[in-house]
Amino acid sequence: MNMGPDSLQNVFDSLFAGIGQVREAYTPILTPHEVGTIMAVSTGIAKVSGLPGVGFEELLKFPGDVFGIAFNVDEGEIGVVLLGDHVSLQAGDEVERTGRVMDVAVGNGLLGRIIDPLGRPLDGNGLVVSSRRLPIERPAVQIMDRAPVTVPLQTGLKVIDALVPIGRGQRELILGDRQTGKTAIALDTIINQRDQNVLCVYCAIGQRASSVAKSVAILRDKGALDYTVVVVTEGNDPPGLAYIAPYAATSIAEYFMGAGRDVLIVYDDLSQHARAYRELSLLLRRPPGREAFPGDIFYIHSRLLERATRLCAELGGGSLTALPIIETEAQNISAYIPTNLISITDGQIYLSPSLFELGVLPAVDVGKSVSRVGGKAQREAYRAVAGDLKLAYAQFEELETFARFGARLDEHTRQIILHGQRIRSCLKQAEFVPVPVPAQITILLALAAKLFDPVPMGRMADAEHAVREAVTDIPAEVHARLVTADKLGDDDRQVIIEIARQALEAFQPKPEQNSEAQAKPDGPKSKAAPKRKL
Repeated sequence: MNMGPDSLQNVFDSLFAGIGQVREAYTPILTPHEVGTIMAVSTGIAKVSGLPGVGFEELLKFPGDVFGIAFNVDEGEIGVVLLGDHVSLQAGDEVERTGRVMDVAVGNGLLGRIIDPLGRPLDGNGLVVSSRRLPIERPAVQIMDRAPVTVPLQTGLKVIDALVPIGRGQRELILGDRQTGKTAIALDTIINQRDQNVLCVYCAIGQRASSVAKSVAILRDKGALDYTVVVVTEGNDPPGLAYIAPYAATSIAEYFMGAGRDVLIVYDDLSQHARAYRELSLLLRRPPGREAFPGDIFYIHSRLLERATRLCAELGGGSLTALPIIETEAQNISAYIPTNLISITDGQIYLSPSLFELGVLPAVDVGKSVSRVGGKAQREAYRAVAGDLKLAYAQFEELETFARFGARLDEHTRQIILHGQRIRSCLKQAEFVPVPVPAQITILLALAAKLFDPVPMGRMADAEHAVREAVTDIPAEVHARLVTADKLGDDDRQVIIEIARQALEAFQPKPEQNSEAQAKPDGPKSKAAPKRKL
């Protein structure tokens, strides 16, 4: 179809007329854009001026894609905590407001990934896929939206599950001197959540790169990395990253809790977090308090750990269980940071260097460890034997101290000490080998029935292993009650005890051997000793 010159001219005229009308009707919208200036830069912090509208904890952008958080909002200047390397920054550089607080990527795409608190991948597997971000600082769930802690979180460690139980939604502190096995307990707990429908978040704060690599390798070898998110800050990272790391990890965990999932989060460790916050506060000229920590150090940990809870059924029934780790110095659990966290949490697991040196692993000091949720977060089968077991173990520890002085002991006291030694031996456990619930209950019932008492101490490890192997002989209906939260009847207990007794028959000393040992003197027959001459 051919169009004449006049028709084409009319088309252009109408088109230009429409463009003119749109241009006249358009009103440009001006967006305010605040730009400040760096006044001074030092390790981990910067002082900025020229941002009158900035808010507390607002995210600021520096040159070179370095971000910071506004901490001190004073009239003349702003103290900023840097979240990146300060080497590329210098006085006079421009600073931009972002208009938002610090947030982190959340979602199922983070499972199995290793990231830093800013959400950047550290495992070399490409960018983190996420469609949602949450602020790292969020208010804790209201009390009316919480549910009681009644469902146990099995750690796979006999001494903890039996004597210091942990519930889903609880906050249980792990503390002890360095190199006493604190991280090993946390990793054991993560490994034991396999096939338990519990997601895990492991937050390493200010750790050595070699230590983090070892922990990640253990989780990967045990198949636990598939349901775990690892948030890492290394020792040479800026203190600002160490400060925001636990908050970012908690927001990641809260996303899964809000979706109705049970989540376990490990903070390894909050001693480094407190030191990073002290460093930032002193650099920002905040007044120091006890042990040079700022006065609000209690608040930064309480607002973090208060986010761990169990939601009510109307909000999905998800839970967030927190295992913060604290390092003590010279067994001083009355220091500032340990006492703060003991008062915030719902109990503590104390690891004793003395037990560690004796080879009692995990080195849990039952006398100084407590769970304030207690038996409410424990299965009925555990509850039936745990009370007597803890009392017998406590009596043994008290009597063991006096027995070291070489005092003459009566038969009853000697039996208590022998029974306590068997309890301690059965509660020993190798690293990263969690024990299933049926095997734990069988061992505890055998201990309560004193079936291990005749077993020689040198064969206790083999005897305990034999009892664990005998769990497969338990009838299916009894085994089902062990796995669930049902209460064991007297008949069930007798069946389990009888199976344990049969498994231990091979380790019992034979009566004829005992009688022969009593009849025959020790060693070869010797001549009578000559009489002493006066």
